[in-house]
Amino acid sequence: MSKDLNVIGLTKKMLRDNIEQNTYWKGTLAPLPKSKAIWLLSNPRINEDDYCCVLTMEGAKMISFIYMIPDFLNMQEKNSKKVYWMISWWVHPKYKNTVLGTYTFYEALKLAENQIIIKSYAEHIADFYQKQPFTVIASRLRYTIFLSVDPSMLVGRFKFLKSFRSILDKFDYVVASIINRINYNKLKKRTKGLFYDYINELDNDTWSFIEPLCKNDLILKSKDYVSWQIDNKQYTQFIVGSKQQYKSLETGISNNIHSHSLKIVKDKEIIGFLSYIINYNEFNVRYFLVKKEEYYNLCIDVLVENFIKKRTKFIFTDDTKLAENIRKRFLTVFTHKSTKKGLAHNSLKLSIENANLLNRDGHFY
Repeated sequence: MSKDLNVIGLTKKMLRDNIEQNTYWKGTLAPLPKSKAIWLLSNPRINEDDYCCVLTMEGAKMISFIYMIPDFLNMQEKNSKKVYWMISWWVHPKYKNTVLGTYTFYEALKLAENQIIIKSYAEHIADFYQKQPFTVIASRLRYTIFLSVDPSMLVGRFKFLKSFRSILDKFDYVVASIINRINYNKLKKRTKGLFYDYINELDNDTWSFIEPLCKNDLILKSKDYVSWQIDNKQYTQFIVGSKQQYKSLETGISNNIHSHSLKIVKDKEIIGFLSYIINYNEFNVRYFLVKKEEYYNLCIDVLVENFIKKRTKFIFTDDTKLAENIRKRFLTVFTHKSTKKGLAHNSLKLSIENANLLNRDGHFY
């Protein structure tokens, strides 16, 4: 490795200074979108001296990056415990087989005083985590539910299909149109008496609905926190993609990326809350909260109606109950499932028995 390496831990204050100086958004690859970095600064739970990022620079070139978000565990008492979500851990391909990745990982552990939670990790590093002082606190299925053929996904997996892309696009258009029409005919009568109140941040009525439904979550929820989590300013939409100066390791820049949140209202009463992110063809569910079981399927109808209206291709969620009910109630093409495990450092003393890690916890997409 080069001797010209510099490992940098960025606190909230340091991140603010780097944003003002445009330090990491001048080259071809940035650690995270500038909009996401600015959004991070508005997090009410991050103190000025809390660490958010660890970078290794080789001169002016970034060669490793760890992204962390400080948060509070829901301790069911007045005193909350600060933890750090380790959102991502990236190493430049040139350094994959060196000690750089491990060194950066341990540096992040030190800066976070070992108070680390990992929502999921790539399967190829499972052996690494098994040798570390971490405990599995959740094992869940991640669902990708396709309601079209989705040529982008097919071409990405089967490169030989690239030559047939135009044919696949036409076929997908026909398939998606048929499926959406069938599904919409199923739900349009059921949602006829509902109203949707789309919001950008929580009001008191919405928070009064959400608060009791999140009281047992792993992460402490508050009105300000959820409003920050769903805030649209974290995303940047581009119009002329070829002129975008930099690419980012973290999601947040797209020609079609947006956060949508809504209250589902029946007879002037809130019966559900839905928050999702649209990113090109993806419909990524963040919050799906229903007060009474009798309204659960009705709120699923609302979710699928929003999906159809946004012309997306697939639904992405870690919520097994939600995913299985979508598959039962609506026509789909196929579903991909993968097992994801959540980890916590042993010093946090969390386990599967006492940790309730849900889809909305640590969902900073």
